[in-house]
Amino acid sequence: MRKWLGLLCATVCSTGFATCDASANESGTHSKETVNGEQPSLLPVGRDFKLVWHDEFNGNRLDDSKWGYRTNFWGQRALWFAAPEDHAVEVKGGLLHLKLIEKDGQYKSPQLQTGELIWDMPFDPNRKSFWPFPKRAKPKFMHRYGYYECRCKLQQKAGWWSAFWMQTPCQGASLDPKQIGIEHDIMESFTPGIVIPHCFHYNGYGADYKGFKTTRVEKNEEGSISLDNAEFHVFGMLWEKDGYTVFIDGKQHGQKVGNQGNEAVSDAEEFILLTTEAKWYRNNKMTGKPVAELKDALGDEFLVDYVRVYDEIK
Repeated sequence: MRKWLGLLCATVCSTGFATCDASANESGTHSKETVNGEQPSLLPVGRDFKLVWHDEFNGNRLDDSKWGYRTNFWGQRALWFAAPEDHAVEVKGGLLHLKLIEKDGQYKSPQLQTGELIWDMPFDPNRKSFWPFPKRAKPKFMHRYGYYECRCKLQQKAGWWSAFWMQTPCQGASLDPKQIGIEHDIMESFTPGIVIPHCFHYNGYGADYKGFKTTRVEKNEEGSISLDNAEFHVFGMLWEKDGYTVFIDGKQHGQKVGNQGNEAVSDAEEFILLTTEAKWYRNNKMTGKPVAELKDALGDEFLVDYVRVYDEIK
């Protein structure tokens, strides 16, 4: 197990409560070791939290009690989503490795999740219809409210992207985002070293779509942020009944959102996703040829050190 060198506080108690302060900074977070011997979390100051779910990726295989693969899109097998047999996921050295690969002329990379959407269910070609739905898998983990955190190292090369986000099983099934949920894009990087504004999508993905993002930033701040993609970074989101606050490396990024105008806050349990995606999947829409960046990026990796979920203790 990886040890956090230079421990600044004692081991946390067996209850899982974040009980020891290592350091605090002016940006609204403090560093706390909540998993014995592991990297500390960067938790919002002035609050008490309890660790309720986590994966430190310390084994030698993906924990399938926590994660499943997204392999379908609207019932059809999405060949650009890597399946277990594609061997694009590896757990070693205390890290989750999500890889960009090519197989039979198809560029593909993995999408991992702790639940599933309706469109993740396989379509039976013998029925030629979605109806009746097949038996649905029980979600591996669903949660609402609290603090959600991922420590990861972004992809190094262009042509594919990475994300840490959340959805509900019935995303967009009604026009009540509070009841049916909101897509939470905590981290999304389309370009190496660049993280785009944190986006929140609701009312589905068609004509009724609405969304907001952390462009309501403080004066003179940029919506996107440049990061050193040679280093690991920590992305966190505090989800409260009155809004969302997002943090990058312990510093609040933009203002709290979800509590103004056409913004909204989900009151539904949601599942967690760690995903990667190849640009244009296989062929450039304009030329019909594979995107050059993908060939150069083959073998590149999105690395995840941990994912943690905390309940706030009132």
